[in-house]
Amino acid sequence: MSMDEKDLKKLAEEQSENIKIPDSLQPDQIQQMLESRGKKKRKYYFGKITAAAACGLLVIGAVAAGTGGFGFGAGTKSDHAESQMIADADSGAAAGSEEVAMGSAADSAADSSEGSESKAAGDPFEVTDVRTAKNYDEVYEYIEAENKRMQEMQRSAEEYAVMDDADGGMAGGSAKMESAPMETEASADTAGEAGGASGYSDTNVREEGVGEADIVKTDGKRLYIVNNQQIQIVGIEKEEMEHLSTIRLDQECYVSEIFVKGDRLIAVYSQSEYRDQGDVSTGEYGGRYLQYAVAETFDISKPEKPKSVGKISQSGNYNTMRVSGDYVYLLSDFYAEIYSSRTDRDGYIPMVQGKRIESGDILMPMGARAEKYTIISAFSIKDPEKKVDTKAVFGSAGMCYVSRNNIYICESDYGDYGIMPLARQGGGSSGRSVSGTCIRKVSYKDGKLTAVGQTEVDGTLNDSFSIDEYEGNLRLVVTVTPISSDNGSTPRLFGLTEEAAQEQELKDTNSLYILDENLEELSRIEGLAEDEVVYSARFMGDTGYFVTFRQMDPLFSVDLSDPKKPEILGKLKIPGFSEYLHPYGEGKLLGIGMDVDETGTATEGVKLSMFDITDPENVTEAEKYVLENTYSSDVFYDYKSALVDVEKNLIGFRVDGDVMRYVIFSYGKNGFECIFERELSGYAWNARALYSGSRLYLTAGNTVESYDMKSFQKIDDIVL
Repeated sequence: MSMDEKDLKKLAEEQSENIKIPDSLQPDQIQQMLESRGKKKRKYYFGKITAAAACGLLVIGAVAAGTGGFGFGAGTKSDHAESQMIADADSGAAAGSEEVAMGSAADSAADSSEGSESKAAGDPFEVTDVRTAKNYDEVYEYIEAENKRMQEMQRSAEEYAVMDDADGGMAGGSAKMESAPMETEASADTAGEAGGASGYSDTNVREEGVGEADIVKTDGKRLYIVNNQQIQIVGIEKEEMEHLSTIRLDQECYVSEIFVKGDRLIAVYSQSEYRDQGDVSTGEYGGRYLQYAVAETFDISKPEKPKSVGKISQSGNYNTMRVSGDYVYLLSDFYAEIYSSRTDRDGYIPMVQGKRIESGDILMPMGARAEKYTIISAFSIKDPEKKVDTKAVFGSAGMCYVSRNNIYICESDYGDYGIMPLARQGGGSSGRSVSGTCIRKVSYKDGKLTAVGQTEVDGTLNDSFSIDEYEGNLRLVVTVTPISSDNGSTPRLFGLTEEAAQEQELKDTNSLYILDENLEELSRIEGLAEDEVVYSARFMGDTGYFVTFRQMDPLFSVDLSDPKKPEILGKLKIPGFSEYLHPYGEGKLLGIGMDVDETGTATEGVKLSMFDITDPENVTEAEKYVLENTYSSDVFYDYKSALVDVEKNLIGFRVDGDVMRYVIFSYGKNGFECIFERELSGYAWNARALYSGSRLYLTAGNTVESYDMKSFQKIDDIVL
């Protein structure tokens, strides 16, 4: 099929965002508020399994109940309802052709005519400079064009609905549910201060050396715990834990994450404001809800009396933050109101510290349409109210990957499907035959942000582990999805006629690209694992590993030592799939995912795999462990939730099943061994395990428990 359920889910989210509703009621903002109240988004993974069975509908569900804190006994299942369209019986085979097409940019054909919207396979990707806005009026032209496009889409949708009813409803199709991003690795920026594995643990981060915020932090002396509108500080220097203080925020503020460095604590939260725009004298009423992402810095040198020392506020919903050296980089997504008037600039120009971003700091989109910004602001931890620099990347927002030197904004492009209105879309058909990803590169250093360049590649990223910067080069592994439409303009998203089904015989494939520091293509490998999609990836120096899945779990290994000539080294096929990959010492790669029976039609529990990668050309699954009666794990969608420490031999995460549990495994000559298990309540979505010295701390909700790390006997607990 040309679009899997991952794409359909993105489509539904994006189209819902275009409905005319107040900013504070946008779906993503409501989602963020719910997350802050303990209803953490759970990614669905069962739908990723395409069954070789007759067409039908499979629904798997579990209803949550329970009480706060850890809880015991009945009523401990987390909310989980999942559905999957089962694929055509004839499409049940695993990856089709094993042939791989490979070539370098230098050898690619470059004879496509100027201005051509379609690009033949093998043509080098175009790289352009990032242009800044001349003035606000130029920005508004994009908003105006988007408004007209949405009106046209609405008319087309109404016409299509009438046509579809006349055809007798939707035809059959197949869909696969999206799995979630996740990542982990120790941060050199903070782990060094912690004294490494022998001191205390830090948040698992995507990029070594780049700090990240989380819902729980420790500095070895204290725990800092997010609890909705409060941050609790708990002393842990003694066996008996001590509640030291509470940082309370305003009623309308909901803390997303915190970061701790030295005597500074940075709280990142969302804040909304209602701005009355009515005029009583004329009888006109109305207003606007404005949403802000705020990073507030507290002096915690006296933990019993934390003190606010400044904050940075910017438009939009909190996306993420990174810390490098003494500088914080705050990222938020701002959704411009496409129905705003030209003079109503609050609706389409974002603000930082109460002032509109200068037009010269707005990086314009690659194509003809845009409606969203990714806002990046930099400030110093030492002087938190002094904004150093700001850039607003105007386009469609998207996944952010931050290396040690650069920020990459990656926006998915599905042509005329109305999801990501990006490159080469000047009104009618985009001319794009496959999905794509627009990449904007912004460098950062000591708080200064500089636009570098932009390009668009074929295929879309699964998560931030699918993109990696190494020695100045950018490596990506993507899933390339064919785009098909009726008459080249109106897609049949949820149903296919017989003719359309024949037209869409093209299947998903996967590709690997290597780009240089200027985003110019060095090489590519195309046509990998036909009819499968990327589930997880890990780049480790000169070698890359990635997992694709349909019925079996091919783990690919690729030699990246020569960026101009990458080479597939090997491929291991085993039942099931890995959602997350993590280096686990020399010659070992940890995989966490789901076990699946040999037919690929039924899951059999969360699975731990230890891959022997001593010989990348002959990767083997040395050991595996399946947790029975389980159907998900927070590791599948939240990389920060995992505790993976090779030196202390700890693999910890929450697992969902008949009951919700937190488990910790070790790995040795006898394989995987569960050394700690704790049942959780249905509201313990935010469970985290971390250690300091010889004690392990398990936090969930407003409860903290401590354990001896040798015996795992409970030492103390505290309710906050």
